[in-house]
Amino acid sequence: MKLERAEAASQRIHTLADVVGKVLVDAFHYLALFAIGGTIVWSAAVAFLGMTAKGHATIDDILLLFIYLELGAMVGIYFKTNHMPVRFLIYVAITALTRMLIGDVQAHHRPDMGAVLGAGAILLLAIAALVIRYASFKYPSGQADARQ
Repeated sequence: MKLERAEAASQRIHTLADVVGKVLVDAFHYLALFAIGGTIVWSAAVAFLGMTAKGHATIDDILLLFIYLELGAMVGIYFKTNHMPVRFLIYVAITALTRMLIGDVQAHHRPDMGAVLGAGAILLLAIAALVIRYASFKYPSGQADARQ
């Protein structure tokens, strides 16, 4: 009799710990997502205000706004599905490399080996995005709403 009550009490404590743990993890998850999303919006607004203060936007500035857009979309998808869209990280990397490549060529006015390596890195990332897209289509995870 005492053993049964002890086991029942142990089970209740375990269940309570699971519930409290889940609530704490979810609270941290949402707090972090809102903080990251707010930081992205704040950074994009500051960059946009800087462009308006200059009176014009360069291709470098526009690509920076695209990076913010992709990061925001990534946070939104993660908020909805609880899955990190790896493809969006690759898109951010491609855009960042493109931005760096354009800035480098504009500054030096000559293509060199760095430009070739940057273009090669962009090509590798594009191939990686293609492989991930193909693999997620060919071998779905079983959660159709999480595939992006």
